[in-house]
Amino acid sequence: MKYKAYSAVALAGALALAGCANPDVYSGDVYGSRAAKQAQSVTYATVTSVRPVLIQAGDENPNLIGTVGGGAVGGILGHQVGGGTGQALATAVGAIAGSMVGSRAEDKLSQVKAYEIEVRTDSGENLIVVQKADRTWQPGQRVRLVGSGSNLSVAPY
Repeated sequence: MKYKAYSAVALAGALALAGCANPDVYSGDVYGSRAAKQAQSVTYATVTSVRPVLIQAGDENPNLIGTVGGGAVGGILGHQVGGGTGQALATAVGAIAGSMVGSRAEDKLSQVKAYEIEVRTDSGENLIVVQKADRTWQPGQRVRLVGSGSNLSVAPY
């Protein structure tokens, strides 16, 4: 009995740690290792609008850890109920419910508050950049766009 309780606690702890994805990669102040010591293009622009959005992190393996971990914890807890056929049913129901709860929990834990920043470059091009909401942006504010393509960030001017 103690073994099952310890297993559930250990699994819950592992889930909690696994859900702690590094949200700083979405910041305009954090560069990936590939961008270090590389020339970056700079374009000057003016912020035209700012809208709060959420970035859903973890698109590579959506809800895998939450679903599997929640199912395991739910199955362990369900197995504690009854005996025989009732125990098997409770284990299955616990696993299904746990996987659903774990999936939803991972969704929420993987969201990062961000801004959709629309800018107009000095050459007249309109662009939108989404990055972590780690500073305040105002329409009319002058900014630098650093990088290009999928590696573009907005920085203060």
